[in-house]
Amino acid sequence: MSMNLKLSKIIDRLSNYLADRKGLLPLVGVLLILINLFFQMVPLGWLTTSNLFLHLGVIVSIIGLMFYWVL
Repeated sequence: MSMNLKLSKIIDRLSNYLADRKGLLPLVGVLLILINLFFQMVPLGWLTTSNLFLHLGVIVSIIGLMFYWVL
């Protein structure tokens, strides 16, 4: 099976799963942002200074809102 066919099947399954759960990705994004807020209160080194979960949360939320709008 070619890589494009595998990727197509994965995207198709993900699309079908998210079609019924439209608010899941924005909710996960908000949860990641809240995790980042907690990490800002606890010094954890590069994880605190990089705001990794903040950036991931914003990206996941935006992608989730785009899926919500399309589906």
